[in-house]
Amino acid sequence: MNRIEQAIQESVAAKQAMLADETIKNNIQKAADMIIASLKNGGKIHFCGNGGSAADAQHLAAELSGRFYFDRPPLNAEALHCNSSYLTAVANDYGYDLVYSRLIRGTGHKGDVLIGISTSGNSANILKAYEVCREMGISTISMTGATGGKMKEMSDLLLNVPSTDTPRIQESHIMLGHIICELVETTLFGNLRK
Repeated sequence: MNRIEQAIQESVAAKQAMLADETIKNNIQKAADMIIASLKNGGKIHFCGNGGSAADAQHLAAELSGRFYFDRPPLNAEALHCNSSYLTAVANDYGYDLVYSRLIRGTGHKGDVLIGISTSGNSANILKAYEVCREMGISTISMTGATGGKMKEMSDLLLNVPSTDTPRIQESHIMLGHIICELVETTLFGNLRK
């Protein structure tokens, strides 16, 4: 098997492992339900991550705030890292570990949801944001790799991809996020897909 086939096979294997895992399938539905409940009550869905996981956070926020399968009203969702002036000022003045916790304290409200995305589950800036979320009554959902890292104990709900390979984890995070976006969209607006 060449490397191309091996990489595809590894990606498929991670997804097959999730398909066979009742806990992760149940947690996908629970994540969608948490987001739906928040949005129905006027809440906001916040996303955060670093590097490729920041790109995933922004991607999934756009699926909710823009549209996913069909035209419908926008949903209140945003990735926390999108204001580069804020991000660089706070990182410079307070330290990178505080970029998400300061922003969630300023923009978050009780009943919101923060979705933290980290392949290791150990991103210090997400963990500090989770501490603020606990104080403020903001629910947290973690998307991580196999172990869940420190985020496993800090979050209200864990979606841990059964892999330790960063690219395979990130590929699975987008799949999980897309499933959640579809569940949220069709529950709130009906299935208008054509």
